[in-house]
Amino acid sequence: MLSEPRSGRLAAWGNALLAGIVSPDDAVHAVTGGDAVHRVEGMPGEEGPVGLTLALGRLRSLGARGLRVALPAPGHPLGLSGPPEFNARALEAEEAVVCEGAALGLVPEVHEAGPEGDVHVEVVWHCLPVREAPPADVPSLGEAERELAEALREATEVLSRLDVAASGPVAEAAIDAYRARTEGAARSASPAGGGRATGGRELLAPGYPPRAVRVLEMAQRVGLLVSLAYESGHGGAVSASEMAARAQALRPVERTARRAQVAAYNAFVEERDRERQRGWRA
Repeated sequence: MLSEPRSGRLAAWGNALLAGIVSPDDAVHAVTGGDAVHRVEGMPGEEGPVGLTLALGRLRSLGARGLRVALPAPGHPLGLSGPPEFNARALEAEEAVVCEGAALGLVPEVHEAGPEGDVHVEVVWHCLPVREAPPADVPSLGEAERELAEALREATEVLSRLDVAASGPVAEAAIDAYRARTEGAARSASPAGGGRATGGRELLAPGYPPRAVRVLEMAQRVGLLVSLAYESGHGGAVSASEMAARAQALRPVERTARRAQVAAYNAFVEERDRERQRGWRA
């Protein structure tokens, strides 16, 4: 939850590309980020892996109007619609992208090589059939924002009650450090400019509503608090029973943060669908 999921980058910048808001070069540069290369395997009509530019163009030709994110966890198939084979692969990766308008989905497989400090990362996206059905448990942007506000309060209260350092100044310092680390990388990965959070940090691609940027930033903050709470329990100072109590208390908060992330990344497609429906009624 601390870092931006690769499926989020692909969906956000893929949506901007499909809508004609950014160029293919800008989209691919933003999606790749600090990774060495991204390829897509299993693309219909192709015998071997292809680059992102060709893959996104092929998805458009196959009818894809937009890209949605899935962030499933055990017992929570968030954003998935089947079939079981795709769901299982997405659950193993803990993320996936699902096309709207084309019955296809993409699941990343990450390969790392090289010494510490000089790790070479390659990502292979596996293109697989998906079931065209409503995704599981995805809230609207408004619902996600309301749930997050409550989750942030709950997380702070839970961590304070459990006497976890992540509820106070330690958490604030870690959040500030996290933002400082990610600001430069996000800017360099977003050459065309996109949705900005407070302080100018790029969170989403151009074309996303400001509310989606706000919700995504809050979701990342809640996720960071949860991660800090878990990390502060390692090292022997916290008993197994205390760790179990902490996990039980924080699990619903983490679930809410993941739901909000998905709602934020999917906001582009949701807004386009509403515009299309208004056009039909007019």
